[in-house]
Amino acid sequence: MRINKQKIILAIFDVLLINISLFGALFIRFDGNIPEQYFDNLLWSFAAYTVADMLIFYLAGLYKSIWKYASIEELIQIALATFLATLISILISLVAGKKMPLSVFIISYLLLFILCGAFRFSYRIIKKLKYDFRGNNNAVRRLMIVGAGQAGSMLIKELKKSHQNTYKPVVAIDDDPAKINSSLNGVPIKGNRDKICELAERYEIDEIVIAIPSASRKQLAEIIRICKKTGCKLKTLPGVYEIIDGKVSVKDIRDVNFEDLLGRDEIKLDTSSIAKYIENEVILVTGGGGSIGSELCRQIAKYNPNKLIIFDIYENSAFELQNELKHLHRDKLDLEVLIGSIQDEDRMNYIFEKYRPGVVFHAAAHKHVPLMEDSPKEAFKNNAIGTLNTAKCADKYGTKRFVLISTDKSVNPTNIMGATKRLAEMVIQSLNKISKTEFVAVRFGNVLGSNGSVVPVFKKQIAAGGPVTVTHPEVTRFFMTIPEAVSLVIQAGAMAKGGEIFILDMGEPVKIADLARDMIRLSGFEPDEDIKIVYTGLRPGEKLHEELLMDEEGITATEHGSIFVGRPLELTFEEVMMMVKKLENSECEPTEFKKAMAEVLDTYSFSSEYDKENMLKNA
Repeated sequence: MRINKQKIILAIFDVLLINISLFGALFIRFDGNIPEQYFDNLLWSFAAYTVADMLIFYLAGLYKSIWKYASIEELIQIALATFLATLISILISLVAGKKMPLSVFIISYLLLFILCGAFRFSYRIIKKLKYDFRGNNNAVRRLMIVGAGQAGSMLIKELKKSHQNTYKPVVAIDDDPAKINSSLNGVPIKGNRDKICELAERYEIDEIVIAIPSASRKQLAEIIRICKKTGCKLKTLPGVYEIIDGKVSVKDIRDVNFEDLLGRDEIKLDTSSIAKYIENEVILVTGGGGSIGSELCRQIAKYNPNKLIIFDIYENSAFELQNELKHLHRDKLDLEVLIGSIQDEDRMNYIFEKYRPGVVFHAAAHKHVPLMEDSPKEAFKNNAIGTLNTAKCADKYGTKRFVLISTDKSVNPTNIMGATKRLAEMVIQSLNKISKTEFVAVRFGNVLGSNGSVVPVFKKQIAAGGPVTVTHPEVTRFFMTIPEAVSLVIQAGAMAKGGEIFILDMGEPVKIADLARDMIRLSGFEPDEDIKIVYTGLRPGEKLHEELLMDEEGITATEHGSIFVGRPLELTFEEVMMMVKKLENSECEPTEFKKAMAEVLDTYSFSSEYDKENMLKNA
């Protein structure tokens, strides 16, 4: 069993502090004139109290904490441990008949708490000053390499041969017992992942690089969670394919991000079934320049469509995507970029008549929840009427398959954006009953990095020094990366028979407050110490917890483990059109329009402004 030198030093200092606090208490109590009767028992008392106090300190875990990163929790731990140790000392005094005034023990407790706390926190302060000094002077950064395989070896070699490098690998970690206590290109391998926190303290590590490109996402997430406890800056290497090509270099190291913490298994796609309905087809992607739409275009392009049409109202994003795809695919992709609005029925008819798309991915939508609360009818016109226009064209011009990109906010909606997306679902579900086109919807939660996502907002707030704003300490959301969500959307499209609402497995919901803390730590800061988290209250129309399924929909598993299907509702197209017409004729004033929405859509719960204020106060 390896003895930790730092813990031995800490224990020695604790012995000194226990005795100093007891002697100091006697000195203070008697104004420097300690009675002779207490001097007679001084040696026995000091020895007994020291043994008792050290035992309590050990059992209380004062030698398990990483004092380099001490915080308020550790301070409370010291307070409780010293208090308990003082009580034990009083009991020893009573049992042994070596009585001392109670005031001595009270003073001793206060002194011991102050001295132990000050000693431990001084370690953190000194380390922080040392860290800041290094940072300000571009000094060498001490690295821990997690992974003593080929990637780790190549990285260490490059770090050592670089004359301008500011990184110094000082210790390596590996789970292979055969590698422990050996070395990797001169860097000692000192333990497995369970030793990361201990070794980070011992070797005064500034940054940790995870060099295991072959690790699964679950394995990577587990290692990251351990590394986060150290408070060190975390980085990782790219994928295994780059290792094979021998392309690992210092410039490939990237910061660990929140996506790495999701720990989801890699999505396995049935590429043959996807190719069957996309290959050699004319594919139309509405909202093709947006975060979801652009990724749809990137992935669709790999399946050799006959033509890919990007349709968007914003020319800048569409233009950038056009240049990207032309550069990647050269002359192999027949690409068309068209500008227009899905609200323009004439424009949609022209496009469908001219190009006759075989498959439509409908991603165009207004989706910013707070903004749509102030402009509810605009959300309705784009999300519901726009979907109706596009779906009717698909039916009229013989589109084989129509895939609507929906959202978890459409389930029992409390906001207009969700309500209008639910109407869009109802439009395509009802139209499917009378059309040869296979209409389906795919419903999922928040995607990381999309426009409106909290992640880029948090990044900007952290970069600015905080505070990071969270609406409510208990608010949760489902999260998925954009490529993951789009892959499953395309896969769900291959399963479509018509009328389904596909629900993607979003994993476990994530607390937004935890996301904020993780991002702060991954940026090298301590939450609520270096960067504050401020709670601003739920926004209008915002839920504490999102849902993916309504009670009446039921759920059925599919052959793909990450995709489920909800039971279609019994709706007629005429019934849905009556709802749409009533909303078309309603007033534009926000409150009046929301009242009209609540009348036609019974799953939408609308609160008045007064009710919202009370909701926020009581949240």
